[in-house]
Amino acid sequence: MSKQQRAKLVVGNWKMHGRLAANATLLRAIAQGAGELPAAVRVGVCVPSLYLAQTQSLLEGSPVVWGVQDVSAFTHGAYTGEVAAPMVSDFGAMFAIVGHSERRAYHRESAELVAVKTQRALEAGLTPIVCVGETLEEREAGSTEQVVGAQLDEVLEKLSAEEAARLVVAYEPVWAIGTGKSATSEQAQAVHAFLRARLAAKGAADVPLLYGGSVKPDNAEELFRQPDIDGGLIGGASLKDRDFLAICKAAASVAG
Repeated sequence: MSKQQRAKLVVGNWKMHGRLAANATLLRAIAQGAGELPAAVRVGVCVPSLYLAQTQSLLEGSPVVWGVQDVSAFTHGAYTGEVAAPMVSDFGAMFAIVGHSERRAYHRESAELVAVKTQRALEAGLTPIVCVGETLEEREAGSTEQVVGAQLDEVLEKLSAEEAARLVVAYEPVWAIGTGKSATSEQAQAVHAFLRARLAAKGAADVPLLYGGSVKPDNAEELFRQPDIDGGLIGGASLKDRDFLAICKAAASVAG
């Protein structure tokens, strides 16, 4: 599949936001707007796991798919508070975000743990969205490729080529998440091209590569025009239907 033929994928990450009434309004608006997009654009939302049943009931039959923001490294057992990947699958989910920088930072998740969670998601029939990214200090030290390469390699080493081809990978520079700053399109493309080469070496060159980090309606189209950026993992803007759908429309304007 050529770069021009790859579909665009836009996934909202609600993080720890949402209430039942507000969710219903937002999900209905997204479902309606997504129905007007071309088939070359796929749309998803990753919600707090408490809202999986509501999300399924409101989105089933729509073009929008759904998922969660994390899964356990265990499939079942005495792990109070954990949510296993097979539980998520019970609600018709497609995606599970793993290795988000907030999980790595606040919950001390290691690259090895992220790799195990990726395996659990795949075993449950979910598509893992594997997040990688560097801090500002690491970028300024010229270590971006070393850092994101090591994060991705830890996952790829535990997967077959067939399993690796079922991933989505999201590049989220830590310094651009929730800060209002965004990597330039050139900076983002350079990292995505590096990740693409790493995936190609594993036999998974066509894995969707998403950019995340303060994507907004006014910068989305330029980012999505880059040859190795296949869409976005959207944080704050995914909580506002107009902003999120505007980003989806930006993807549609450049989709092959």
